[in-house]
Amino acid sequence: MNRRFFATALSALLLTGASALAQTSTWTIDPNHAQVNFAVKHMGVSTVRGSISGVNGTIVWDDKNPSHSSVQATINTATVTTNNEKRDAHLKSPDFFNVEKYPTMTFKSTSVTSANGKLEVVGDLTLAGVTKSVTLEVDGPTPPQKAQNDKLVTGLSVTGTLKRSDFNFGSKFGSPILSDEVQFTIDVEAGK
Repeated sequence: MNRRFFATALSALLLTGASALAQTSTWTIDPNHAQVNFAVKHMGVSTVRGSISGVNGTIVWDDKNPSHSSVQATINTATVTTNNEKRDAHLKSPDFFNVEKYPTMTFKSTSVTSANGKLEVVGDLTLAGVTKSVTLEVDGPTPPQKAQNDKLVTGLSVTGTLKRSDFNFGSKFGSPILSDEVQFTIDVEAGK
């Protein structure tokens, strides 16, 4: 009887220890240290670059099994800037972001995979009222560091490409004027 009790207790202890190791951690994106940078070709001769700030969200990270990780983010479209006042006003208009009707765009992951030491995140991006799947390549996350307030922080950089036509985004401006593909990088710092 004591042997059976010992074996049961040991099994329970091992299972508890294993589940404790597999626990996930939740990280909050710091909007002061997060930004989307984008690039689009203009008339095939120049590249217009811009950024969008106001990134908020949560990253749930499972270090032992990244496929159990997830991310949700909201981005404030009214913060779009290309350092050109007239162009920025046009980007905020119904021709593009339509910030009055769609003040945010959102991303919600549907899968996270790891291959060759790199993470790939697939998720639903909602832009100007249209939701489509996009694939993001992740550089990171970095090993956690202690910030000045003793809070743990980590960082990552995400790259991807989207097609404007998939989102009916800026549809008045065909590819001779603006490239259909928009390249973007999202730099994020998150804390817990």
